[in-house]
Amino acid sequence: MIYQGFAYIYDQLMKDAPYDKWVSFFEAAISTYYHDAKKLLDVGCGTGEIAIRLAKRDLDITGVDLSEDMLTVAQSKLHENNAKVLFLQQDMRELGGFVEPFDVVTICCDSINYLETAQDVQATFRAVYQQLKQQGLFIFDVHSLYKIHTIFAGHTFADQDEDVSFIWNSFLGDEPNSIEHDMSFFVRREDVYERYDEVHYQRTFTIEEYTSWLEAASFEVLTVCGDFQFASPSPSSERLFFIARKKDNM
Repeated sequence: MIYQGFAYIYDQLMKDAPYDKWVSFFEAAISTYYHDAKKLLDVGCGTGEIAIRLAKRDLDITGVDLSEDMLTVAQSKLHENNAKVLFLQQDMRELGGFVEPFDVVTICCDSINYLETAQDVQATFRAVYQQLKQQGLFIFDVHSLYKIHTIFAGHTFADQDEDVSFIWNSFLGDEPNSIEHDMSFFVRREDVYERYDEVHYQRTFTIEEYTSWLEAASFEVLTVCGDFQFASPSPSSERLFFIARKKDNM
């Protein structure tokens, strides 16, 4: 999914997103499994909200995203946040060209769910493996099946404020465990509201499938958690977190 005009209102729409929870989760995972990590690659970094927060915690951060517009917004935030992040445009399925490997790779905010096929997910896992140091960590989150089928499917979401309003309808997609988000945004430009229409497609897979693909890419799955907690997911967990370690590939 390549965001275009949507990139410039994304932060307004995501103003209540729990970014600090992601950062706290990453810090706890790194402290537990790789306490001296310094170099981190944030894949699917969007407008840089999490990458910039991590950079303020004495980590050497690189952020990559497929959307040039998202990266333009991210770059514009660096000066005001007094943060140093290298932002690059890359496809998560074809990562490469970095000077040194990373201690940690993260893919957060359900970015992996924008990959449409199992083959795309597997290609991403292999690409991440190649960018990690030995014993490096791979941390990512995805929508659960519960969220796709119970929270999203057949539901309408709406919000209105002075500057941006939206209507968001979600429908099950053609592929198993996929969802289509049909969204209309109304953005105030002086005395006129401009309308933007977007269709976003997401797909998720079972815990067993993600685990199998990680192991096939030579990762050791350290833990699978639910909803920002270091505990096993419940049947109603909406967001699943995977923490995996790169194994020696002899």
